[in-house]
Amino acid sequence: MHYPDFYAQVPSITLYDPLSEFLGAFEEGKLDISYLECVKLAGHSCPTVAGAYLMAYYGLQALYPDTLPERGNVRVEMLENEEAGVTGVISNVIGFIVGANGSGGFKGIQGNFSRDNLLAFDIPMQGEVKLTRLDNGESVTINYDPSSVPADPMMQPLMGKSLKNLASQEKEALEEKKTFGMLWQKRVETILLETNNHNNIITITKD
Repeated sequence: MHYPDFYAQVPSITLYDPLSEFLGAFEEGKLDISYLECVKLAGHSCPTVAGAYLMAYYGLQALYPDTLPERGNVRVEMLENEEAGVTGVISNVIGFIVGANGSGGFKGIQGNFSRDNLLAFDIPMQGEVKLTRLDNGESVTINYDPSSVPADPMMQPLMGKSLKNLASQEKEALEEKKTFGMLWQKRVETILLETNNHNNIITITKD
C-alpha cells in the first residue's frame, strides 16, 4: 500500500477506550488513531478530512488537558444538517475518532459502553462543531477555516481536465492526473504540518 509520506508524520491521537479494555481489544484500553486511518475511513485525503482530524485533535486536547480523552464519552454536535455540504464527512471522521454514533450505533452491554445517540445535527451554536464530555458536561465549540492555505492555481484547470479524461490512459492525461493529485495532497500536507500551531485555521471556544 503506497500513500504520501506526510500521512505518517501527522501526530496521532491517543485515547482511552473503556470498551476496548473490557473486551480485551487493546491493553489498558489505550489506542492511537492516525490520520491514515481516517483517510481509509473517508476513502480520500482532502482539506475537509484534514480539518475534521484537526478539530478532533485540538478539541480533545481542550476537553482533556490533563488526561487521555475517553472514547465513547464525548457527544458530537454539528451546526448543519447531515446532508449539507461536507457535514457528513466531518461528522464521520470526528465520530470515528471519539467513538460517537447516531441512532444506529453500538447499544452497549447491560447499560455500559453505549455509543448510540452521541451524534446530532442541526444544533444551534456559535461554531461548526461542538464536543461535550458526558461525565462532567464540559464542552468546546470549534471552527475550521483553511482559506489561509490557498490551493495552487493550477489545481482547478487540472481537475477539470483530469475529470474529463478520467478513463483515458494516454501519457499526457495520466501525467495531468498525477500532477493534480500531487498538488491536491500538497495543500493537505500544508494544512496538517506546515501551519504553525494551526491558530489561523482552528478556533476553539470553551463553553
